Amino acid sequence: MKDSAHDPLVIRGLEFIGPMATPTGWRPEAKWPEVAFAGRSNVGKSSLLNSLVRRKRFARVSNTPGRTREVNFFLVNDQFVLVDLPGYGYARISKERRAEWKPLIEGYLRTSSALRGIVQLLDVRHDPTADDRQMIGFLASIGVPTLFALTKIDKLTANQRKARLTTLTDELAVSEDQVIPFSAVTGEGRDELAAAVVSLIEQPAWRSAATL
Repeated sequence: MKDSAHDPLVIRGLEFIGPMATPTGWRPEAKWPEVAFAGRSNVGKSSLLNSLVRRKRFARVSNTPGRTREVNFFLVNDQFVLVDLPGYGYARISKERRAEWKPLIEGYLRTSSALRGIVQLLDVRHDPTADDRQMIGFLASIGVPTLFALTKIDKLTANQRKARLTTLTDELAVSEDQVIPFSAVTGEGRDELAAAVVSLIEQPAWRSAATL
């Protein structure tokens, strides 16, 4: 069992507080800091979230990517809100549905005064897709603090791992401390990600209400 004394994020309370279904729809009051999680539909976001909060069924792991159609908000320890954004880029989802998700995701990111940062997931085995690049470019354009969780690191050999981490860090043009290798299978990177999330929520708001 994990020693809670050395766990940077001990989960004592976890509550689903509601979904945001449209860009102008319901969202929580901005009284808790928020950290959002984004990634394409098959990148392993549900597994990462389950690992992060140490709940097997917190975020449903589905064999059909793209089912999350809303921005979902979860209150953690009565201290911050974890925001699960819809997965993007799943080819078998209709163009109409994908067209709906873009303004929903961008609308949330543009207008949340409580947002402290975002964790962008990428599959370490592959180069960023066109959808990934569009998302990363959007995050850069609004200036939100961004961490990159490189999922499925357990699928690589030691040599492959080193090469891919170097390649992706260079390609993303970010510092090494923004990049967290992660495996939901082995648990690698869970505590590093948890510590980074805690650091984000402890930061002051990166933009003022006046800029919204």
